[in-house]
Amino acid sequence: MGTVVHLSGPARPGPDLKELLARVVRGERDAFSALYDAVAGPVFGLVRRVVRDPAQSEEVTQEVLLEVWRTAVRYRAERGEVLPWVLTIAHRRAVDRVRSAQAAADREQRVAAASHAAAFDEVAEQVEGRLEREQVRRCLKTLTELQRESLTLAYYRGYTYPQVAEVLGAPLGTVKTRMRDALIRMRDCLGVGT
Repeated sequence: MGTVVHLSGPARPGPDLKELLARVVRGERDAFSALYDAVAGPVFGLVRRVVRDPAQSEEVTQEVLLEVWRTAVRYRAERGEVLPWVLTIAHRRAVDRVRSAQAAADREQRVAAASHAAAFDEVAEQVEGRLEREQVRRCLKTLTELQRESLTLAYYRGYTYPQVAEVLGAPLGTVKTRMRDALIRMRDCLGVGT
């Protein structure tokens, strides 16, 4: 009962990764090919869990394995096994990719928020302008005839106080008083704060 049965046959030992990496350092392409085959699956699995996007995970996996080829000379056997060293490189690259993608998304969002201008609604502007003009007309009707004439001459025709006094044939002080009273009534009618 203590016998272990392997359904796929006896377990085969994997390649000696330290030896393969030492050969990669010497520039042996076939050694890198064997190393690639041995570690690509675990690297892709780790990267896929971090990055989540399959296409980007493949890119990061390729970058990691290229980095292993370029930096194989930096591996130190006394510090640990080859696979954990490669997976550490993979994890760092995957995290860098996620951070880079997040930073790009944040930048795009900031640019979009900064460039977002309120849309100009020409119809709303026209309606608002008409409503304001109608309210001014309504408020002008609440003034006395002399107040209305004084305001019309001064604000719509651009007359000065002395010119208004001359046109109306009234003393300058009287025109100024009419204008002040008219403006107070208009302010109250329009609901403008002081």
